[in-house]
Amino acid sequence: MPHAIPYQGSKRQLAHAIVPLVPLDTERLMEPFAGSAAVSIAAAYLKIPKAAVISDINEPLMALWGRILADPTSLADDYEGLWKAQLSDPRAYFEEIRSKFNATREPHFLLYLLARCVKAAVRYNRQGEFNQGADNRRLGAKPDAMRTRLHATAKALAGSTALTRDYTAALEAAEVRDVVYMDPPYEGVSNTRDHRYMAGLSRADFVTALGDAIDRDISFIISYDGSTGTKSYGTPLTEALDLTHLHLYAGRSSQATLNGNTALTVESLYLSPALVARLGGVGQVTARLAPIGA
Repeated sequence: MPHAIPYQGSKRQLAHAIVPLVPLDTERLMEPFAGSAAVSIAAAYLKIPKAAVISDINEPLMALWGRILADPTSLADDYEGLWKAQLSDPRAYFEEIRSKFNATREPHFLLYLLARCVKAAVRYNRQGEFNQGADNRRLGAKPDAMRTRLHATAKALAGSTALTRDYTAALEAAEVRDVVYMDPPYEGVSNTRDHRYMAGLSRADFVTALGDAIDRDISFIISYDGSTGTKSYGTPLTEALDLTHLHLYAGRSSQATLNGNTALTVESLYLSPALVARLGGVGQVTARLAPIGA
């Protein structure tokens, strides 16, 4: 599966367990907390939905996605120019491009920052400026590798759309033959001044929006909470929504490994009643996941 951009929290490693839950007759797969759009890319690569609609409130990120979809060649050219220009002093050059990005919001600057920053982790200060530092142990993907990734992703997502909008707008635009995949900020950070995200997520508002979507028979999948070892993050979504709650094993925690432990990460997945019905019931949902051991 191709991937255009590195992005902390990407569901690339779990896409193989999420995509089987997208019905084959899906008109559009909508991903309103886009990030790296890993689930949309995986589904499109397998030609499951007729089209994907990726969106986010992060306008520079969606401008980057717009260029990936519309003109990966010129974007790759811009990235190559930045990558080569850094070679004499990578540390200082990263800081220069970070300042330029904060002043202009140009998408090719963001691509370079994502390729170079620590853990591919976007961070913003109180003024909404990108303030993550560089991983000075590496220079980011080489130009040829980035060019291959951009073209492969654009090809997989051919006919797809990138939009700047809130998740509520995506849910309101969804129709009964669509599937909406949502990977919002974990509840443990969504109501704080956590600088990984451009805005928090109100749990109450989120639950209300989900209830409205359920009333309209919208099919959706949500990644929301989970655990690593004995540590939980986020509170499970309310049972009043009547969602089907699954647990996916996401492998060994990288942080635990660094600390010499072997804690496993388990992530929750929630399916709307309409989606479960389209898939043939809970038994069929389980059968879809059984071959991959999710």
